[in-house]
Amino acid sequence: MGESRTHLPVLDARATAQPRALGSGSLGTDGRRRRPYPADVRGRWVRARRVVYFALIALWAALPWIPIGGHPAVFLDVDRRSFFLFGATFNAQDIWLLFFAVTGFGFGLAVLTALLGRAWCGWACPQTVFVEGVFRPIERLVNGPRNTALERAKGPTTFDTIWRKFATHALYVVAAAFAAHVFLAYFVSLPGLWAMLRTSPAAHPEAFAWMLGTTALFYVSFGVAREQFCVVVCPYGRLQSVLIDDDALVVGYDERRGEPRGKAKTEGRGDCVDCNRCVVVCPTGIDIREGLQLDCIACTACIDACDDVMDRLKQPRGLIRYDSLRGLRGEARRFLRPRLVVYGVMLLAGVAVAAVALHRREPFEANALRLPGTPYTREAGKLRNGFELHLVNKSSSPATFTIAPAAPGDLEVLIPIPSVEIEPLGSRRVPFFVSLDEARFDGDRPITLRVTGNGASKDVATRFLGAPAAGGPR
Repeated sequence: MGESRTHLPVLDARATAQPRALGSGSLGTDGRRRRPYPADVRGRWVRARRVVYFALIALWAALPWIPIGGHPAVFLDVDRRSFFLFGATFNAQDIWLLFFAVTGFGFGLAVLTALLGRAWCGWACPQTVFVEGVFRPIERLVNGPRNTALERAKGPTTFDTIWRKFATHALYVVAAAFAAHVFLAYFVSLPGLWAMLRTSPAAHPEAFAWMLGTTALFYVSFGVAREQFCVVVCPYGRLQSVLIDDDALVVGYDERRGEPRGKAKTEGRGDCVDCNRCVVVCPTGIDIREGLQLDCIACTACIDACDDVMDRLKQPRGLIRYDSLRGLRGEARRFLRPRLVVYGVMLLAGVAVAAVALHRREPFEANALRLPGTPYTREAGKLRNGFELHLVNKSSSPATFTIAPAAPGDLEVLIPIPSVEIEPLGSRRVPFFVSLDEARFDGDRPITLRVTGNGASKDVATRFLGAPAAGGPR
């Protein structure tokens, strides 16, 4: 038997005794949760979303397996402070580049929202992808369709309800643990993860603790909180009111066409037959006919549900559709508008600055550090300073670096190891000493070393310190 299309309570009757209007959302005015039980829906949009969800989850799970340049496509080796992203290699000195990644994502999301509304939430947000792509199917598998699950929720506690709830949450934990292990592979690599799985958790307590914490986080977020994460926790849903304008693409109800609502044979009615099918399929329990709402994640379930009803009534599709608020009012949608220009300029400026920063990123780091102790010594009529050169190879292959003084003048520069090979993403400290006849000292002097390697060269500057001999020139 198919899903019923009559007025049914969308929310868990045991969550609260207070009556609640159909489609008024999952968060009550008293702050308590009213859990939605969305019905199954079929249609072109749900099929497209399932393909996208599968592709995103498959890509996420495959990235630690895909080798690029001898390393996984994404490997964030926090322990060694080495990071591999699609063939590019970074280390801890490159952490400042994270600023461009975060701001770029923010500006990109602003542009996407101005164009396509909350398409990110409905199609690509990990919360939606895992809830609708993994955890909701588990719930359907164990508890059956919406009407059956509602009857069990409203009925007495029996062995059947107990074992189903236990099985549901046990499978949630298994799915969360699997996701947590894949997530952990991004930081320890797959060979490292496999080695950990074959040994006792006591051998790697930090990784085991992170795995447990991540499992708990995924279980609570995807299996328990679900739409509450979007409504209560996520700040993006609250920002949509300032990011979306009348020309942004949203999931909306054509009030001009649908009102007044009435049964199929009611004379003078609009195209909406008030079947509430759009409400019962909503994962956040809202009524899209009430207008754009914070709870709406633009998942398009209501579009497929309404299109199915229109097909049965032999009416044109699109009573609920992707459109702008302006389009739903029957007006022409503007594509180019001030906010989109501002968001786009900010995004392009950020991309340009990031491109310049990446282009100017040096393949190695070199810094001159003064040796511990006194800043200078006197030996046989000479002042002497001791330093060490800290070299960091930022590439994923071994590199040889040569060190030489640049325009030493009357300074005597002694470099015991003028050429040094450093392993990929490794570092070395090379000592060097600078001397000057005490009689020639007339104040602090600059010292410059030239380091060459990895197809680039870099001048490293420091200063020679000393003091004139007693009775000497000042």
